[in-house]
Amino acid sequence: MSTQPYRTHVKKTFLIAYPVMLSQLGHILVGVADSIMVGELGTQPLAAVSLANSLFGLVLMFGIGLSIAITPLVAAADGEGNTQQVGRVFRHGAIINTIAGFIFCGLTVASGTFLPFMNQPEQVVTLAVPYLNILAYSLIPFMVFQTFRQFAEGLSFTRTAMLITVSANVINITLNYLLIYGYFGFPELGLNGAGVATLVARTLMAIAMGWYVLRAQWFPTVGRWLAELRSSLFVKMLKIGVPTGLQYIFEVGAFAAASIMMGWLGATALAAHQIALNLSAVSYMVATGLAAAATVRVGNQLGQKDFPNLRRVGFSAILMSLALMSLSAFAFITLNHWLPSLYIDELPVIELAGSLLIISAFFQLSDGSQAVALGALRGMADVKVPTIITLIAYWVIGLPSGYGFAFGLGWGPQGIWIGLLLSLIIAAVLLTLRFHLITRRKQERYTPVV
Repeated sequence: MSTQPYRTHVKKTFLIAYPVMLSQLGHILVGVADSIMVGELGTQPLAAVSLANSLFGLVLMFGIGLSIAITPLVAAADGEGNTQQVGRVFRHGAIINTIAGFIFCGLTVASGTFLPFMNQPEQVVTLAVPYLNILAYSLIPFMVFQTFRQFAEGLSFTRTAMLITVSANVINITLNYLLIYGYFGFPELGLNGAGVATLVARTLMAIAMGWYVLRAQWFPTVGRWLAELRSSLFVKMLKIGVPTGLQYIFEVGAFAAASIMMGWLGATALAAHQIALNLSAVSYMVATGLAAAATVRVGNQLGQKDFPNLRRVGFSAILMSLALMSLSAFAFITLNHWLPSLYIDELPVIELAGSLLIISAFFQLSDGSQAVALGALRGMADVKVPTIITLIAYWVIGLPSGYGFAFGLGWGPQGIWIGLLLSLIIAAVLLTLRFHLITRRKQERYTPVV
């Protein structure tokens, strides 16, 4: 097999990645739309959204990580031409994700009972709990959607998920407008209206994605659902999905913990944090789109035992992330006060959010490269050591440093974000280095001696 030039890999990766980027942006824009529209209600409701989404995001991202186990296994089986295994992975993944959706819903509702004990502003907690409970039920259809989406992505079919997600986002924004403010005869539900809109949109997403996949000509025969289950495949998928979910939790959880610390500094700090986090999440979704494409393409090359091209797939995706994330860094620096003004018109919140965006601009490159490196490693089913790396980077180094900067040195909200910056730099360096070392070793092992 010939080694393809980097420009060829860039093109192939981008064609898979851009629909995933737009699809991921659609997911995060649900939260952005909620925040912008709720921001019209004032600082307290916006702070409540921040608090609730911080907890909800932990469960949501773990669910995404769990479901991602489908993608590399489908991609590798497709690379081998093993259609029977493709169908088998889908069947087992659907069972895992459906059960997980109900479990995640219950855990999210239960987590709301702990909010009053997190030393948060009382009014913020009062608003956050019912909103969080509504969001919890959206996890069930979301996990069903993820099953069909990750399966389709494993076979490089990514555009339909993008179209469905974007369409659902339009529905979500429309329902936000109607239910938050009570226009055109709809009930005025305030913050809870945003939660109902998200629940409806995600339910429609699951129905549409399931209809598309099950009717597709490329959908394999999955066999009898219960008669052909294999415990070994369940274990294999969980060994990929659970560590991947933990990787997401360690990163998103660090930002959630930062939200808790921001709450100790008051509603203004929490609202500013929510705005900066929302905007940073938008750019991060671009990186996760590239990461998903890297997972698919690396998994496919792994199935073919083509390690020279596998290395080029990974490194070309990392270089693409650096280029794209530099654009968001430039936007955060030049528009650091204008962007927060889209959310709220309270000057103290805008100024603080603007200063946090400057720090976010500095960690765009490292955030993008660590996400893509994780995706490339995931394509090779290498998840254990990367999970340990993320744990150390965020929870052993980043968060304690942020706490020390904020409360020990008196740097306030900016200190918390500097700690996050440090953790992302460490994760990016170590994960990229691991991809380099593992792939070089595999290439040397499988390269024939002339």
